[in-house]
Amino acid sequence: MENVYESIIKGLTEAVNDAENNEKTLKRRVVTIIPVKKYKAEEILKIRKSTGMSQRLFAGYLGVSVKTVEAWESGTNHPSGTASRILNMIEMNGNVIKEFPFVQSVEK
Repeated sequence: MENVYESIIKGLTEAVNDAENNEKTLKRRVVTIIPVKKYKAEEILKIRKSTGMSQRLFAGYLGVSVKTVEAWESGTNHPSGTASRILNMIEMNGNVIKEFPFVQSVEK
């Protein structure tokens, strides 16, 4: 059984040989990140309504203010970054809300 040092040297040697040869022998993985989707006001409203949440609950779920959700839905502002990713996740899979229940309702 080879020790850690020999394993590291073996890996580095393989990497150097692969880099110097025209025919690549080591596996490569290409990772592509899908750009953040830009949402229109009507799309955000549709997503929120599909969750059955009020603006207040939806804002709480996303971790933003109610004013922010109001601005998105009126088209004054647009979500970006993390908020857009979460909206995209909800849009792609409505069960996200059930799988990650950050907002819980209790019937009284």
